Amino acid sequence: MANPAQQAVSVLGSTGSIGLSTLDVIARHPDRYRVFALAANTSVAAMAAQCRTHRPEFAVMACADAAQALRDALPGELGTQVLQGEEGLCRVATDPAVDAVMAAVVGAAGLPSTLAAARAGKRLLLANKESLVMAGHLLMEAVHESGALLLPIDSEHNAIFQCLPVDRAGRPGRAGVDKVLLTASGGPFRTWSVAQMAAATPEQACAHPNWDMGRKISVDSATLMNKGLEFIEACWLFDLAPERVDVVVHPQSIVHSMVQYRDGSVLAQLGNPDMRTPIAYGLSWPERVDAGVSPLDLVAASRLDFEAPDEGRFPCLRLAREAVSAGGTAMAICNAANEVAVAAFLDNRIGFNDIPAVIERTLERCPVVEPRSLAVVETADAEARHAAEVFVADGPTRGSAGVEI
Repeated sequence: MANPAQQAVSVLGSTGSIGLSTLDVIARHPDRYRVFALAANTSVAAMAAQCRTHRPEFAVMACADAAQALRDALPGELGTQVLQGEEGLCRVATDPAVDAVMAAVVGAAGLPSTLAAARAGKRLLLANKESLVMAGHLLMEAVHESGALLLPIDSEHNAIFQCLPVDRAGRPGRAGVDKVLLTASGGPFRTWSVAQMAAATPEQACAHPNWDMGRKISVDSATLMNKGLEFIEACWLFDLAPERVDVVVHPQSIVHSMVQYRDGSVLAQLGNPDMRTPIAYGLSWPERVDAGVSPLDLVAASRLDFEAPDEGRFPCLRLAREAVSAGGTAMAICNAANEVAVAAFLDNRIGFNDIPAVIERTLERCPVVEPRSLAVVETADAEARHAAEVFVADGPTRGSAGVEI
């Protein structure tokens, strides 16, 4: 029997790094939270193990083959119903029994279920930044119309949320705010030359100095596209014009982001680089619970460094800014091209410096229209992916995104 005192949580993307951290936090507070549903791509063995541990009512796999393999792997007495695909994701994101949805499906695949959760008025823990990048207008409109509680889980946006005044509905205010300052670690190539990056391997790009993340987001961190996507996300989340969002490189990843006020004050949120902190904050807001994270030792940290990002060596940040300025579906096109380019790099089909080249050529090729519906966004996404795949196959010229080699 379900305990009505517990929040029922659907964890979408449960086998990824965010999902694993979410399940860790939930397991620390069995009196407060229970797992209602788990969802993953095709990691059947990992999902089967999670189902045995957390005993969810539903488990969702990306395709029919993976779903059937999971059914075969689970004992019948467990009682977990296995669903599949986008329909399954949306079902467990909107079920009336669900209180909170962790939206951590990687990439554009997470958009429909995230939007469905928002429209259903859920406590939406947003770790899928692509949903706002692709369809920020649609998602924020759904949140406001349904009364959903949107809590950002990216460490940077969660930090900004903590530093802003918010009302009882979790809506951040902008009273007295001059700008927000997004911090970036700089990734593994912060001090590398363009020539060095041209020869970078996927393994080197995924070796983040501070964070333990999946391969796609690790490459995004290495190119600074992750910060570009977060720049777009911040504009939507906090209703800010692009000129009121700055990016600052902070190699230690201790200051997670800052808010600068008109009176000269700067409020910052600091902590050890562990995603369980923002996850616990999202699950428990407006309260705070133990996240299993060690307190920050400022004496041991010793120093905090800050520097301006070099958009000459890391043009993905510039491309994201330009996509915001272009508006419409430009942000969805930028995101789609990046996903294709990163996948190609991880498959050793293009070089590291080809990633921004693919993105820029795709942005130049694809028309920008107003994203009036999810169908329009999905069409723009599909067209951009096709164009990007063509450019990958052509073998883009390294340096064509404005990088001098």
